[in-house]
Amino acid sequence: MTRRRLSSAIFGLPIQRIREGYYSDQYFNLTKALLEAEGHRPEVLMQVFQKRESVLGGIDEAIAILRECSGERGPDGVWRPGWDRLEVHALYEGDEIAPYEPVLTIRGDYALFAHLETVYLGCLARRTLIMRNVREVVEAAAGKDILYFPARHDHWHVQTGDGWAAHVAGAIGVSTDAQASWWGGRGVGTVPHGLIAAYGGDTVAAAKAFARRYAKEMNVTVLVDFDNDSVGTALAVADALGDDLWGVRLDTSETLVDKALAGTDLRGVQPELVRRVREALDEAGHERVRIVVSGGFDAERIRRFEAEGAPVDVYGVGSSLLRGANDFTADVVEVNGRPCAKAGRGRVPSDRLERVV
Repeated sequence: MTRRRLSSAIFGLPIQRIREGYYSDQYFNLTKALLEAEGHRPEVLMQVFQKRESVLGGIDEAIAILRECSGERGPDGVWRPGWDRLEVHALYEGDEIAPYEPVLTIRGDYALFAHLETVYLGCLARRTLIMRNVREVVEAAAGKDILYFPARHDHWHVQTGDGWAAHVAGAIGVSTDAQASWWGGRGVGTVPHGLIAAYGGDTVAAAKAFARRYAKEMNVTVLVDFDNDSVGTALAVADALGDDLWGVRLDTSETLVDKALAGTDLRGVQPELVRRVREALDEAGHERVRIVVSGGFDAERIRRFEAEGAPVDVYGVGSSLLRGANDFTADVVEVNGRPCAKAGRGRVPSDRLERVV
């Protein structure tokens, strides 16, 4: 059964600029112009791949770029679309992919799409990086929820597609409306340190005000490390909010030892701190209050928390999800029906690719 692909319209592409080569490496623009000027129109097979075990993201955006921006400008200056003259096969968002496995092939007149390589490879590289990183922390969390929190660590313009990649990879929530926009969701969040400061450093006062306004429309979660007393603040907030409190979030700085761990050298959010908060909440009758942890989490750290049996309900993960690389390469592997590729490369058959119409 054919799986669903995102519509081109959802990406908000700057179609005119992409068609003009504004975002393309100049040598691709020069290649297109030369082929058109010389009347040299070879039919090629372009094959796109990357070099590691990963999870595919950005493929629908890449297809949209080909659909909307392939083509040529006629003698009258009118753009003549090229999509109907191309044959495109592709995998799907969220597919697990192997090293050197083709994820996309394009067959057709090279001059119609030569200028797009930079743009579609960039989409695949960025979204696959996010997809792979999120999938890794989701698997490390062993069924516990992951909140995708890296918006503040990167340019705002990448939020929409990155949020979609995180969603497909298994993140249960994202922090901005932009990140959630492609599936019609909303951003989620907690009572922040800034609001607590605005209430004179009184976490309970800030939490009560927040809950009065928002408890009916969202799960209220409160940061409880403002005074570096996660146990005491969690209890105070739980007592004050009652059923309006969904969870508390531990975010102790890696430079500090929480009051509950005084006498140790356990800095930041630690499994032992989570245990002590959980025990205190349970003893006070607040068993239903969840514990969210954040601050420097990545897959390795999540695996350690899980191995130690830390009673975490939700992991908030930020900047680590933006790190690393997952670069893609595009090669011409056939010309006019005959093998033609740079040394060391060649066509890799795949029965997983599906024709895109």
